[in-house]
Amino acid sequence: MSDLKSAERILIFNVNWLGDVLFSTATIRNVRRNYPDSYIACVIPSRCYPILKGNSYLDEVIIFDEQDRHRGMLEKLNFINLLRSKKFDTVFLLHRSFSRALICRLAGIRQRIGYDTKKRSFLLTKKIVMPKADSLHRIDFYLNVIEKAGLRLEDRYLDFIFTPEEDKYAGDFLNKNGVGKDDFLVLLNPGGNWMLKRWPKDYWAVLADKLIGEIKAKVVITGSISDLPLASQIKAAMKEKPLVGCGVFNIKQLAALAKRSDLFITADTGPMHIANAVGAKKIIAIFGPTDKEITGPYPDTNVVILQKDVGCVIPCYKVNCRDNRCMKAIIPDDVLMEVRKIRKS
Repeated sequence: MSDLKSAERILIFNVNWLGDVLFSTATIRNVRRNYPDSYIACVIPSRCYPILKGNSYLDEVIIFDEQDRHRGMLEKLNFINLLRSKKFDTVFLLHRSFSRALICRLAGIRQRIGYDTKKRSFLLTKKIVMPKADSLHRIDFYLNVIEKAGLRLEDRYLDFIFTPEEDKYAGDFLNKNGVGKDDFLVLLNPGGNWMLKRWPKDYWAVLADKLIGEIKAKVVITGSISDLPLASQIKAAMKEKPLVGCGVFNIKQLAALAKRSDLFITADTGPMHIANAVGAKKIIAIFGPTDKEITGPYPDTNVVILQKDVGCVIPCYKVNCRDNRCMKAIIPDDVLMEVRKIRKS
């Protein structure tokens, strides 16, 4: 720990997915708590940049797009030279890949700390034993790297920052579309990168119709521009007319909208964790193939998790599953029952 104590320039080589980068914010904050006066930078892919934009515990965010701008050998060498020029003393490798450990070795970073995986042991100066598969929540999986390296852990919550301007944007959208302060605002998040975690689109349509017709809620379907076709299909299958916000909000503005909402209904996705991180009043999370003990929202004090036992081993990684029965087992009335409880509370 003596070398770590004197570290003045620290790099955190992060992971690749929105939800996981959000989980890593607890690690970033705890690294800063241990090194209040050090220069701390973090490497992430560009698609995850909004998660860390405005994070006060970092001095710099460095972009590394292995499958895009840094795909070629020359581009990788240029990236290595960039890291070398920044003269980092220590790197915490949250990513488990061989290539990232090699990059840090070639960049001349003296202290290289990470999980002992993928035949990269000789590249690490501090080898952290991998925990048993699926034994830790993702927050703890990343915190474990720095704790086993000898750092002090003070807390384990998530950080996500949005600006007053982004909050105003969300407010203006609601005002423009006739959503008032007294309305029961429900956001529906039907998308997700992994198709098997998605709830059936016809279920979303049935639920949204009942939310508007029976609960008298104002419903906004959220998502990125790539989710617009899905949202359009859901809207086309409905009798009522929800608002569609896909492509209208960036991820920071969506966070501001989620904080303003009364209820956020979603599957196990990055936006679920963002909504939770900013303090959405209530969240209903629909879980199927994933395990809430590993990727569930934390803290879960304002979250209702719906998941049914359909005889499958959870977590399930069968990407070629044909029936997706774990998600189909949760029907719209299951969700509506929880909504009614929330309305009465």
